[in-house]
Amino acid sequence: MLAIGTSAQKDPATYHSSRIQLCHTVLEEYGDRVSVEVFNTLLVDFVKSKDTRFILRGLRNMMDFDYEFQMAEMNQSLDADIEYVFLPTSHKCSYISSTLVREIASLGGDIDQFVHPAVAASLQADFELAQKASS
Repeated sequence: MLAIGTSAQKDPATYHSSRIQLCHTVLEEYGDRVSVEVFNTLLVDFVKSKDTRFILRGLRNMMDFDYEFQMAEMNQSLDADIEYVFLPTSHKCSYISSTLVREIASLGGDIDQFVHPAVAASLQADFELAQKASS
């Protein structure tokens, strides 16, 4: 399962709907072996509601590790039964961040090598729409 936590900084109706659809598109090759769900509770509560006790988190670099380790410690303080598994990325992808990809896309750069084609198309459409709205 891919779990997407909500964010108070995003428009939940539009943002999550679009993000869920993109996740389904990117993961469709795995069929029903992977599901996508959104949650707006504490992560530990969501994990308990799914009757599991493992959380898998990806790490790109030491900054990610520092942040994720702090989150793991906090969540384990809330529920000691939850286990974290950290998965380091390949060094070929360690520099890629969503912030940098969005910035490249917003300036008209080619992001095809960094993201799935559906994500690239969605970002391009979003920025073209925003550009038209500001004109």
